[in-house]
Amino acid sequence: MARNKQRERAAADAVSETVDGGLAELIPDRDRPRAWTLLLDGAPQSHVDLDDPAALTFEYQRRLGHVADLAAPPGRPLQAVHLGGGALTLARYVAATRPRSTQQVVEIDEPLVRLVRRALPLDPGARIRVRATDARAGLAKVPDGWADLIIADVFRGARTPAHLTSTEFLDEVRRALRPGGTYAANLADGPPLAHLRGQIATAAAVFPELALIADPTVLRGRRFGNAVLVASDRELPVADLTRRVATDPHPGRVEHGRPLADFTGGAAPVTDATAKASPAPPPSVFR
Repeated sequence: MARNKQRERAAADAVSETVDGGLAELIPDRDRPRAWTLLLDGAPQSHVDLDDPAALTFEYQRRLGHVADLAAPPGRPLQAVHLGGGALTLARYVAATRPRSTQQVVEIDEPLVRLVRRALPLDPGARIRVRATDARAGLAKVPDGWADLIIADVFRGARTPAHLTSTEFLDEVRRALRPGGTYAANLADGPPLAHLRGQIATAAAVFPELALIADPTVLRGRRFGNAVLVASDRELPVADLTRRVATDPHPGRVEHGRPLADFTGGAAPVTDATAKASPAPPPSVFR
């Protein structure tokens, strides 16, 4: 009976609104009084806890959080760019774990930005600026060498747009990163993993150091899922990443060096002329 009342309360408190990307729903977390999950057309996009923004629930967000934790010594403020906003989960995380960080969020869906700002307000002290524009156009406005960290988590209709998958796009990423800065991208793919292999080859054409974080079953091509690609012009903290990912609630694996090159399997880098959107997930992913 108590569980049924919790469900009824969650349904009553849910917020839904049509945005550019479809139907946005904010569903309250039954176990946390000020935590919410953002869905777009039924697909879970973000989870945020306003009382504890350092708590990351989604598997891929935890992995991006690990990358942010290792992007600089603990506590040092970052200059970060987030391509794709969602519920601003990662920007809130960086603001909570690295006070005085300066962050830019680029999110094309302006109605979604307004909904999130209204329903899930940002801490007034957080130095987070949100731009409602296309991710690549917003990135072009970032000064050369400004960012310590750039995170790409952009999906339209559950697919990454084609123009954010090319070497030309990653050339812009590298331009905006300071020397030694870190780039991380949330990628989604399923068997035969052609998109993921192509994205690794594309990043390898621009950055000398790469790592890939994913569930082993995804890497073996057994199911559709997320992988986090990490790139830099400096040596990556692979050992620290591996330890953190291995202790997650859903442990993952980190590939680097020759095993990652072998996994790529001779895939060619993607250019603007050959770019395609990432594959759509099967309906079973959201069941």
